[in-house]
Amino acid sequence: MKSLASLLLWRLIALLMPLVSLGQTSEYEYLSWKSDLYNSGRIYDKPPQCVKIPDDLKLCHNVGYNEMLLPNLLEHETMAEVKQQAGSWVPLVHKNCHPGTQVFLCSLFAPVCLERPIYPCRWLCENVRDGCTPIMEAFGFPWPEMLTCEKFPQDDVCISAPNTTEASKPIGFSPVCPPCDNEMKMDAILENMCASEFAIKTKIKEVKRENVDRKVILQKRKKPVKLGTLMKEDMKKLTLYLKNGADCPCAQLENLGNTYLIMGRKVDNQYLLTGIHKWDKSSKEFKKTLKKLKSHKCPAYENVFK
Repeated sequence: MKSLASLLLWRLIALLMPLVSLGQTSEYEYLSWKSDLYNSGRIYDKPPQCVKIPDDLKLCHNVGYNEMLLPNLLEHETMAEVKQQAGSWVPLVHKNCHPGTQVFLCSLFAPVCLERPIYPCRWLCENVRDGCTPIMEAFGFPWPEMLTCEKFPQDDVCISAPNTTEASKPIGFSPVCPPCDNEMKMDAILENMCASEFAIKTKIKEVKRENVDRKVILQKRKKPVKLGTLMKEDMKKLTLYLKNGADCPCAQLENLGNTYLIMGRKVDNQYLLTGIHKWDKSSKEFKKTLKKLKSHKCPAYENVFK
């Protein structure tokens, strides 16, 4: 047992340092693909296989290793399922809400190949959750049940992330409201579109502060780009809310003369503003995006964040 534990630790150090945090380790053998950290305690029909991380698994590009275990630690048994579910998290990584976000997510979606599964450290989960939840809530998504931090180890060998200490922000610093902090690039617009239930072309009539939110009143003339669950009769009287956006900067809401591509989602009884891009037909990138929208397939956000 001791020789096996020693071998495991040396392999961990060689493959994952400085990603692996060594706590008070226990000695164990890798007996099956079963985790008592998860309530399901599921055992798979096939043993885990070590496979190459595919090029189109964008979430885990440049994560520090090239091969992953399948099934993974989130009970995804096929690569198609991994790619579909992982794609929902790519926009969050791009928001840079915490420097350890990609390492945390990829340790679950694309775990490194070892004799036994190594889970992310609980403190890493908690730090990523605390840093990213405000941004997720701005888009109407809760922190999902499958990532409950209490499931992860704190006194065992676990995955951590290097250089996760953020520099102190200056006093008075107010980050841009997440739905307003976007680029006029095709990938960024498509990511926003996929995170939204509907999208329309319109102008803004008025913006009001309402408690901790901002109320965005649209002009009557609206052209649907993607209706989703939004009914045409709802679109006529559509009012959007910028969640927790009363004090964060949003340059788009200060330029009411422009026409915008406005995106949103219905959460409870409110329509949340999830993205706002200037409608700029003179931009080749924007025109290319509008064309791409017709055939673009989005990941299954609803399956992930329920």
